[in-house]
Amino acid sequence: MKAPFSDYLKSIKKPLQQLENNLREFYEYVSILATDSKGFSLRLSQHAKAVSSETMTTERGIVIRVMKDGLYSEYASNDMNLEDISSLTEEIKNQLDQQLQVLKETNTTIYETGKLEDEPCELFVEMECEELPETTDLSKLVELFTTISNDTVQKDKDIVDCIVYGQSTHVCKMFLTKNRDLAQSYVYSEGGINVMKRKGNQNEFGSVNLAGRNGPEIFVGLKDMADEAISIATDLLNGERVIPGEYEVITSPEVSGLIAHEAFGHGVEMDMFVKNRALGKEYIGKRVGSEHVTMHEGALSAVDVASYAFDDEGVLASDVVEIDKGILKSGICDALSAKRLNFKATGNGKRENYAHKAYTRMTNTLFEGGNNTLDEMIASIEYGYLLKGMRNGMEDPKHWGIQCVVDRGYEIKDGKLTGKIVCPLVLTGYVPDVLGNVTMATKEAYTFGTGGCGKGHKEWVKVSDGGPYLKTKVRLG
Repeated sequence: MKAPFSDYLKSIKKPLQQLENNLREFYEYVSILATDSKGFSLRLSQHAKAVSSETMTTERGIVIRVMKDGLYSEYASNDMNLEDISSLTEEIKNQLDQQLQVLKETNTTIYETGKLEDEPCELFVEMECEELPETTDLSKLVELFTTISNDTVQKDKDIVDCIVYGQSTHVCKMFLTKNRDLAQSYVYSEGGINVMKRKGNQNEFGSVNLAGRNGPEIFVGLKDMADEAISIATDLLNGERVIPGEYEVITSPEVSGLIAHEAFGHGVEMDMFVKNRALGKEYIGKRVGSEHVTMHEGALSAVDVASYAFDDEGVLASDVVEIDKGILKSGICDALSAKRLNFKATGNGKRENYAHKAYTRMTNTLFEGGNNTLDEMIASIEYGYLLKGMRNGMEDPKHWGIQCVVDRGYEIKDGKLTGKIVCPLVLTGYVPDVLGNVTMATKEAYTFGTGGCGKGHKEWVKVSDGGPYLKTKVRLG
């Protein structure tokens, strides 16, 4: 079925078009983004159950962006009186003019920016899904999650708890300008199992998850994932500390995705180029990795939770080749930063919600596959580790240092897995060295879309990342 576009947004389209037309009498550029996204989240364990109608991206609201004399300002609300457009126009104009005047009268750093493009475009997209979160029978889903949790704790006497979680969101957005009339509707879902297992005084979580641009039907797949979660928890309980040092490693697709996200995700978000806060600005057209490294970014680079038809600035989605056989070709850019840099916007302008600013943000970030097999890669390593499981990471775009916390590593000696496990691990390195040391990559590549990404410590949005198995050299500690 197609995810139906919001009846609410349909009902307010004509008033918003009239509002946009009225405001255009006073401003050189006017755009309106209206959102109506519904969903649910469910988390269940042996001890508690939580059900909510909110997810990271549920929202309903409107944001208006205007430009006058090279300055941009915005007005956002979830309670506009669209029955009296004349009065609303005057109210919004007064507030926006006050904002623009403050910018002129204070010592605020101002980036004077040209008028955004407004090329004619009409688009109405309802993407495919099997179920909708707003019509899902939550009682049946609670029953499914309860069965998974109960059955899992019975599998092993050392299992303390089994947490099963899932959330699903039906996203609807409408973007209007003088020449653009865009609407999209799609559903994405994510879920997982966390198994807590005990050994003596030590507890460890084994975590598995799934995600996709799918409806809640995806959660049926959790039934077959409990054994893997138990196995991971067991490995973590039996793991040892790694001897710090530099090692040849093979990164699983999940870890490859973490590296992609931290190494050349934030590092080439071009709003950081405007403020000279990213080293990547100086390396466009230069080598930053080996010939085995090709990296894509964009809502069209994969089909996952961050795949959409247009971004929050009305720019159509794209597939950007950021790195081509080791050469840094391009960054990604929101519309305003693109104007300031004389660059073409890439469809990466995203807001946490209607009440937040649009920044350059990642969507699907992944390494391209190669021509090797995992067996070939393992056989090529004299001593090193196969790294699996992503926890978190951070980067320094200004100096290209990266730190990734990895769940566990499996020892490889003389081309064979020994059975020894080390955990947890902190992978560090200088980005061009990490990517420059890549010598092999498997043909198959995968993406992972659970969780989200913040800009600094805030501004959370959905992203996915991934890639193939990669062989490289890093420092582990």
